[in-house]
Amino acid sequence: MKIFRKIRQAFIQKGNLTKYLWYAIGEILLVMIGILLALQVNTWNENRLKRNSELTYYSNIKNRIIDDKNLIHHQINYNNRYTAQFNYANDIIEINDRTKIDTLGKIAKNLTNYSDFDGRDNIYETMVNSGEIKLLGNYKVIEGIRDLEERYLYINRMENIHYDAMMTYVIPSIYPVVKFSTGEVQKPDALYTFEFQNLILSLLRIMDEKDDIYNATVTQIDMLLTLIDKELDKP
Repeated sequence: MKIFRKIRQAFIQKGNLTKYLWYAIGEILLVMIGILLALQVNTWNENRLKRNSELTYYSNIKNRIIDDKNLIHHQINYNNRYTAQFNYANDIIEINDRTKIDTLGKIAKNLTNYSDFDGRDNIYETMVNSGEIKLLGNYKVIEGIRDLEERYLYINRMENIHYDAMMTYVIPSIYPVVKFSTGEVQKPDALYTFEFQNLILSLLRIMDEKDDIYNATVTQIDMLLTLIDKELDKP
């Protein structure tokens, strides 16, 4: 600044107004360039910090939905295991195979088992309420999170239906028929009625629908993971 001041004073003393004006314009431009560069650096730094925060949230979301995916796979296997058992029980009843009474009794006891993912971690709602949703620049990821939560709600609804059916119909039906501790049948004829068969078929319909939404949710998670990985891999 001392050098600039000396230059200005020299122009003024010499009475060279034209050179002074050009110098003044140049000095103003230099100051403006300096300000613009400072603003640009500040903007770049803010964008860098924002991007780092965005990547952190992407990474956190990825870890959470990977955990959910693993839990859902566990529920799929659990649900399928008992689906196979209940289908076998239906076949026994359908052909009235009395030699399989002990097997039917053990399966009847297992009618109280049901898969329960219980996906109540509302990622999208939490991010909206906290304002963190504004940090995510990829709209498709945001839509994917919202769609995923809708599937979680569907899963919870089906699991609640299954639980209510088990408490309302299954337990009252098998409580006086099968000894829970051993699966020993106390009233064999009761297990071969069409009412009991209808109960099994009703549970199977619920379990089939649960399997469909479980697998659809896993597919949705895989699609969302692909979108997030693309963001994490960006330079």
